[in-house]
Amino acid sequence: MWIEKDNALHAELKFENFKKAFAFMTEVAFIAEGLNHHPEWSNVYNRVNIKLTTHDAGNTVTEKDREMAEQIATIYEK
Repeated sequence: MWIEKDNALHAELKFENFKKAFAFMTEVAFIAEGLNHHPEWSNVYNRVNIKLTTHDAGNTVTEKDREMAEQIATIYEK
């Protein structure tokens, strides 16, 4: 699901429809707030593209990104 490229973790996720994609993003938003670590992402209809990198660490992948990626994967797999 996740690809590490250019000092970031990337995922492109596909959903049944826009409503399910948006519900997923809402759930991830609560996780992001709890971790104080926010993704760069975009949504077009049933697709969500996510990029995780830690800006405070010089725009590189850190344990924060890996933890968030794991939680996002868990939500997506539901």
